[in-house]
Amino acid sequence: MQAAFRACPGTPPPAAPRPAVRGVLYGAKCLTNARTPPTLPHMTARRPLTESRGEIALHARAMDNLRYIRETMERAGSFTAVPGWGGVGMGVTALAAAWVASRQTSESAWLATWVIEALVAAVIASGAMAYKARAAGVPLLSGPARKFALSFSPPILVGVLLTLVLYRTGFVGLLPGIWLLLYGTAVMAAGAFSVRVVPVMGFCFLLLGGGALFAPGSWGDAFMAAGFGGLELVFGIIIARRHGG
Repeated sequence: MQAAFRACPGTPPPAAPRPAVRGVLYGAKCLTNARTPPTLPHMTARRPLTESRGEIALHARAMDNLRYIRETMERAGSFTAVPGWGGVGMGVTALAAAWVASRQTSESAWLATWVIEALVAAVIASGAMAYKARAAGVPLLSGPARKFALSFSPPILVGVLLTLVLYRTGFVGLLPGIWLLLYGTAVMAAGAFSVRVVPVMGFCFLLLGGGALFAPGSWGDAFMAAGFGGLELVFGIIIARRHGG
């Protein structure tokens, strides 16, 4: 049958079988020549205008927050520039003024002695306070300092007015007790914004002033010496040792 088929003229020969290797190539994946596609170099994109404005707004908000924090800490702080050695100096001059005032024979001379002492004490306190604040790097006009001054000033102004009225009406003997009471009130009020020992000093002045009001008028210089002299000396040394000069 096969021989006859081969013998037939014009009949094409049967097709040769396909090699097995070709089928293997069809079923396999060749990755040996794979190449990474070329990429463009990195280019920095331009920031839009709205993003720049947003950064400026964020910076301004951050500065506002820092300013608020700084002001809050300033308000929460305490005034630590209360003079220690300055208080000692005020006490020394007050003791000298008490001795001089006790030897005056007229009310006007007595009053002038204590007015001069008040001015000298104010100069000593201001200079010592400014020196201590400068040495500690604390601004003298900070928030706690302003509160200290605003709390201290009203009782002192009231004392000035009462001094004029009592001198004109002839009640000069009441001045030592009133001065001690008002000074103690000023120190206690201002001490709320300072170190803890300051309100204690103010309270001691209040006790001494209350005693002076009910004591004989001839004891006025002794009470003044005990308050503006002794208390200022003692508490000035305490403040100087605990909180610096």
